[in-house]
Amino acid sequence: MRFLALLTFFFILLGPPASAQEHFLEPADTFNRKRFWISTATATGVYAGVSAGLWAAWYRDYPVGGFRFFDDSGEWLDMDKLGHFASTYKEAAYLHHALRWTGMDRRKAMWGSVGGALLIQSTVEVMDGFSEGWGFSWYDMAYNVGGAGFFVAQEVLWEEQRITMKVSNSFPRYPNRFITGNKGATTNLRDRAEELYGSALFTRFVKDYNGQTLWFSGNPKSFFPQSKFPRWLNIAVGYGAENMYGGFSNTWSEEGQVFSLSRDEFPRYRQVFLSLDIDLERIPTKNRTLKFILGALNFIKIPAPTLEFTRRQGVKFHSVYW
Repeated sequence: MRFLALLTFFFILLGPPASAQEHFLEPADTFNRKRFWISTATATGVYAGVSAGLWAAWYRDYPVGGFRFFDDSGEWLDMDKLGHFASTYKEAAYLHHALRWTGMDRRKAMWGSVGGALLIQSTVEVMDGFSEGWGFSWYDMAYNVGGAGFFVAQEVLWEEQRITMKVSNSFPRYPNRFITGNKGATTNLRDRAEELYGSALFTRFVKDYNGQTLWFSGNPKSFFPQSKFPRWLNIAVGYGAENMYGGFSNTWSEEGQVFSLSRDEFPRYRQVFLSLDIDLERIPTKNRTLKFILGALNFIKIPAPTLEFTRRQGVKFHSVYW
């Protein structure tokens, strides 16, 4: 859900959406003060609205206390940590598009976009810190900084993003199986998954760690200009995890009952993927509106043939994986 809210924020900041005229979407050749203030006002309003929405949706129902810290290293087999990395990276990338649209110098736009991305992520972490349901995580902040650094490194080295971050979700089907607790009560494993990840399609896309894969999608043509690779073709390396029915373990409590899954039957494990992808921003088009839309959607990994590597199953081929 947090990821969804932040992505909404990115899309608005790609450029003011009030006009679909191509000349309006064309980045300015020199700094345009009017565009700068339009972007600044849009960013400020959306930032305030998203922050208020985040608090109402996720923190309001939990007690608020003194600022506290929370050690969540290893939680969700680090899927959430890579999510922080990817979120900060994509925020910086989209904010950079918005600032370049104003005609701002590339280096100034880089630092401005990184500052904005870290502000967004830090706001979430501070709200975590004051909520007794969570807590401020230095690990989360480290991955936030890592994502920002990944963006800066590519800008400094190449003045373009040759490796971008993407996300996909295979929407796993959870078993309709009953689990008995320590006091004899039962619960359904599918209900447990729905409690954790939701049931709506869009909610599961951004929240279901068992189906979610986070990708580093690199563009061979940008590294090897003389090669015959199509300009839009990417090679992607992904990370995922399976069988997670709790943050740190598959043991949880419901109404005084403790439920626990067998490690042999439901082993928690990590996955690495190798796949093809399409860089939507590199698809050749002169239509600025279409280019804008493709850029906005470039956080989505395109379904493609994929190799999966795990310690549990070795190498597995998927004819189409998303």
